[in-house]
Amino acid sequence: MPIRTGKQYIEQIDALQTFIVIDGKKVEGRVSEHPAFQGVIHSQAKLFDKQHEESVIDIMTYQSPTSDTRVGMSFRQVLTIEDLQKRRLAAKEWALCTHGFMGRSPDYMNTVLMALASATDYLQGKPNCFPEHLQQFYELAREQDLTLTHTFIEPQVNRKLYYIEDDEVTIAARIVAKTSQGLVIRGARLLATQGGMTDELLVLSSNSFDIERSFGFSIPSNTAGLKFYCRQSFVAGTSTFDHPLSSRFEEMDAIVVFDDVVVPWKRVFYYENLEVANQFVNVSGFQAYTLHQVLTRQIVKTEFVLGVVQSIVNTINIGDYPHIQQKVVDIIVTLETMKALLLKSESEAHRDIFGFLRPHQPTLQVAIQVFPKMYPQFSEIIQLLGASGLMSIPNEKSFAVDNGDLKHYLQSFQDDGKERVKKFRLAWDLAMSSFGTRQTLYERFFFGDPLRLAARLYHSYNREEYLHRVEDFLAEKEL
Repeated sequence: MPIRTGKQYIEQIDALQTFIVIDGKKVEGRVSEHPAFQGVIHSQAKLFDKQHEESVIDIMTYQSPTSDTRVGMSFRQVLTIEDLQKRRLAAKEWALCTHGFMGRSPDYMNTVLMALASATDYLQGKPNCFPEHLQQFYELAREQDLTLTHTFIEPQVNRKLYYIEDDEVTIAARIVAKTSQGLVIRGARLLATQGGMTDELLVLSSNSFDIERSFGFSIPSNTAGLKFYCRQSFVAGTSTFDHPLSSRFEEMDAIVVFDDVVVPWKRVFYYENLEVANQFVNVSGFQAYTLHQVLTRQIVKTEFVLGVVQSIVNTINIGDYPHIQQKVVDIIVTLETMKALLLKSESEAHRDIFGFLRPHQPTLQVAIQVFPKMYPQFSEIIQLLGASGLMSIPNEKSFAVDNGDLKHYLQSFQDDGKERVKKFRLAWDLAMSSFGTRQTLYERFFFGDPLRLAARLYHSYNREEYLHRVEDFLAEKEL
């Protein structure tokens, strides 16, 4: 099967009839027509259609190594610098379609799966490990252009460093039985972004101290006993004038409940192996490859933020003030820093023990320190620049019955009232709406706790060469 179209994606997601609960009600009928999912599903469908455009088909796809069909570039394994560059260009094209606001566009999880499949040799010969199952699923997802969500973390019951759950009270998902059909999983996991609107759910455990909670597998989203409990939707309405971002890009987050879900053996990658559960993600190129994709998206998002900020500056003519210029420059510096780090990660890519080329991970770890700290400041800059203008933003219906007052009295230096409000509603949706504040939280913790990320960089970054320089300098004899 070649790359899917948007229509095929929507039809498949609707056909799954996945168990989804939102606002206390089970979603019935087509999920693509539900108000909480309609906008984002159709935005995602456009990504699939993008792959078929003649002008970018060679950027977005490549020839499958096992068939004569075109498959998504985000599945491409990396053997050369050119492969890495091709992956970046494809990720950029999709990010431009969503302006970076869909953090779980299909290429993110495709990248996760590609990274894991590139490290299947690590699983060879280890107890309860099935590298062939992982390789087969990777090829299945690539050839059928499947979409995935994931759940990598456990419910926040007790965040003590070493917390062992009561055996009689199952909360975090665990293996409760092993049958001839497969593993039986019971309990809950967090946090499936796009839960309910993908073909598959990928489940990986890490940092586990309980052998029954150490596993890795993928199952169809409509597997019996699998349930997605959604948070409140942040889609405030369908008007793209009133809610230009949330109406299009509001990715749902869901709690995943396993009600004695049977995971077929052919879908199990590993189980009841604490060493593998705790080390596989780290040994694989998971972090390097996903950060490469994430940084590409975040650059596009920063470019869009810069565009929004500049539109405010131009609209109300505040560009001559030094403090305004400084705020804009802060965004520019972030943008150019991230671009430089992305290119550096490629130029310093290295061959891993499995024979694949990885982008330079320390460089990408630096980048993931920059963006989560700066993104909240982007929202603050928009609020400071927009000021009271972000409050005086009537909705689209108000202009439909306007006798001319709103267009006249809400005009700006260069726009009539309706055009000015349209720009400021975009700024409001980005920086102040429930959608916008979720984006801020999402980017803060996209790759985990920033302090833990900093600690990981501290312990992994090689500083010996620089230390020796200092020691050698101090050891020099006086002239």
